[in-house]
Amino acid sequence: MLAVYSKVVVDTNVLLSAALSPRGAPAELVDWLLAEGRLIFSEATFAELELRIWKPKFDRYLPIDRRKQILQELNASISNQLFSRDVKDDPFIHAALSAGATRLISGDDDLLCLHPLDNLHIVTPRTALDEIGKFYQGAQ
Repeated sequence: MLAVYSKVVVDTNVLLSAALSPRGAPAELVDWLLAEGRLIFSEATFAELELRIWKPKFDRYLPIDRRKQILQELNASISNQLFSRDVKDDPFIHAALSAGATRLISGDDDLLCLHPLDNLHIVTPRTALDEIGKFYQGAQ
């Protein structure tokens, strides 16, 4: 197991991309994290996912049962300091820092521009997959 991905915060846009496109990099990464790591949420980050996943625009792409399943597979924990230029992104940083996560995965430039933040690396899904791939290539 790649230690830097043992506890990870993933931005809502990546989670929704994973749900909508099961063969894309976000889905591949989320599947790997669910099997090998631990996704970390705060109340606010989970609430954002819950709010966005129920938007009518997803009705044609994600059946209600699948949305319920996605929400049931994920869980939550909390914090409150400002970091990002977009305050709606701070809960993801709080969740990562309070859990001691070393990676926050996002496609949001408001988060990516903060990289690195102390020991927290804010990376895209592609960068995360590349890091995971390098680990496995080096282990052989």
